[in-house]
Amino acid sequence: MIESLGLFGLIVAVMVLLFIMLYFVPIGLWFSALVSGVKISLLQLFLMRFRKVPPGVIVRALIEGTKAGVPLNRDALEAHYLAGGHVSNVVHALVSASKANIDLTFNMATAIDLAGRDVFEAVQMSVNPKVINTPPVTAVSKDGIQLIAKARVTVRANIKQLVGGAGEETVLARVGEGIVSSIGSSHSHKSVLENPDFISRVVLEKGLDAGTAFEILSIDIADIDIGKNIGAGLQLDQAEADKNIAQAKAEERRSMAVALEQEMRAKAQEMRAKVIEAEAKIPLAIAEAFRNGNLGVMDYMKYKNIIADTSMRESIAGDEKKEQ
Repeated sequence: MIESLGLFGLIVAVMVLLFIMLYFVPIGLWFSALVSGVKISLLQLFLMRFRKVPPGVIVRALIEGTKAGVPLNRDALEAHYLAGGHVSNVVHALVSASKANIDLTFNMATAIDLAGRDVFEAVQMSVNPKVINTPPVTAVSKDGIQLIAKARVTVRANIKQLVGGAGEETVLARVGEGIVSSIGSSHSHKSVLENPDFISRVVLEKGLDAGTAFEILSIDIADIDIGKNIGAGLQLDQAEADKNIAQAKAEERRSMAVALEQEMRAKAQEMRAKVIEAEAKIPLAIAEAFRNGNLGVMDYMKYKNIIADTSMRESIAGDEKKEQ
């Protein structure tokens, strides 16, 4: 019984040791590389474990590159993996670029990958262009009519500009700006509706893909809708503003007229008060003239007759005015 337990323990130990040995010395990977024409030693596969590099990723990448005729360097692949790159994506991109006759070097591919872009997707986009739909772009022509346009932008990746180049958001923003500029320069919205390709030509001539990671192949206007009459609305708003200004000025003039009238009335009352005051002094002056002998009785009677005659004339004139 003890001997059987010892034999079982020995078998388990041998199996564990064999597993550990096969883990650190992946003979299967080495044999796969050997039959695929990839020259790599068991020692290098063993040392990859200590360098924290999975041998399977590197070996599969070397096999793919060798079969596709793309020369790859093991140390460069390990360095890219340790830098946080995606080795499989880079190799897929290099193979696809080689088959599509696209000039893509290993250093450029790793730089694009480390920049956070999917280099394999970029190569595919270089072969098969991508269509980007712009959001509705609102613009106003010179006749004041609002137009809402939607465009389809066909782009392909510009491999040389992927590192440091602007993305899709910049392309869409520039295309929207170009649509607004081209519609705004049109004299009539009818001309835009009749020739929507005019917008495409104008926008393409602006070179909107400069400094971006894409090359614009075409811009097609998918739809144009008529919006509000902005010009008429602005004219109505201007007319309303002019009316309010005129009313304010009229109210100002009325207030000034009322103030002037009140001022004139105050002056008239002041003058009337002075006249009454002066008339009140007349009897005193007459009395003083009697005392000094400057006025006689006959003179005074003539004065009274003149006053009576004046009052009668004023009364008759007032009645005539009333009859008229």
